[in-house]
Amino acid sequence: MMTTLPQIRVLAAVATAVVTIACAATTAGITPGEGPIAVGTWGGDSGALIVGDTAMHLHIACTYGDIHGPVTPDANGRFSVTGQYLLRAYPIAVGPMMPAQFDGQRDGNTVTIRVTVNDTTQGKTVVRGPVTVELGATPKMMPCPICRDPYGMLRRNQSVALLRRLR
Repeated sequence: MMTTLPQIRVLAAVATAVVTIACAATTAGITPGEGPIAVGTWGGDSGALIVGDTAMHLHIACTYGDIHGPVTPDANGRFSVTGQYLLRAYPIAVGPMMPAQFDGQRDGNTVTIRVTVNDTTQGKTVVRGPVTVELGATPKMMPCPICRDPYGMLRRNQSVALLRRLR
């Protein structure tokens, strides 16, 4: 089967859209220094933050947690939100997710976060962090892997951004 010029143009347009989405993966969203924490992947030493429009997923060493909803720091860049955290995540996740308080400070393209977990299984409080992550930086999580895109947060955001551009 021979490809026609109109088919080639359609394929080129689709390829351009795919590349645009891939390039926007780590920096799509709001300016890092204002409004909600910017959508994308934030990385640092033993830390990773994956931010979508409707949730944040944080890794500190071999543990991780989730915050539902966008996080908007105050005028001084500080935030304090509740979420849930899994203290025994690697090499095999052993639950349950436990109540946690995420306290942080945004300074431009960097965010520093500390998590205080109410370890209901051990009857104690556990603190993880602080960890500092930078927007677009590669997480350095050895030996623990990070969830590359839990719940498809970035893919959904990229699809919405592409649809907005096409209108």
